[in-house]
Amino acid sequence: MATYYPPAGFHFKVEFVGVSGADSDTEQRFQEVSGLSVEIETEELREGGENRFVYKLPKRAKYPNLVLKRGLLKGTALLAWFKSAQNTYFMVPIYDFKPADIMITLLDEADQPYAIWNVVQAYPLKWSTSDFKSTDNSVVVETIELAYQYFERKM
Repeated sequence: MATYYPPAGFHFKVEFVGVSGADSDTEQRFQEVSGLSVEIETEELREGGENRFVYKLPKRAKYPNLVLKRGLLKGTALLAWFKSAQNTYFMVPIYDFKPADIMITLLDEADQPYAIWNVVQAYPLKWSTSDFKSTDNSVVVETIELAYQYFERKM
């Protein structure tokens, strides 16, 4: 009988499909990914005259924002993609922004895919950096928050 060992959650990569220049190993490494969850909203329906019978009916799926964190990079393709989105939101006609699909791959100890999530039609909402503190000896972390349509687990 084979022994099951759950995978480690610290060995993964994040690929931005269709973002020019975002295919380098440096662009794919993040220290944290959160927001891969789905919740089904419900609507309560009470049966007439009987308060004890309440039916919960499914309405739609709700996805939170995807949040990615990593050490601050210079000259990153994702920052250029974010700036393109920002300028498109403000109707600057020279920019042609397109949302991107994101592949989040959990890797095993041999660097082989253990599970893959395909995040569909993601676009940036917020870009921020950690606070600068002269009394701290910490790495500057940039946080990217993205909205998306939905995700699928591929394997």
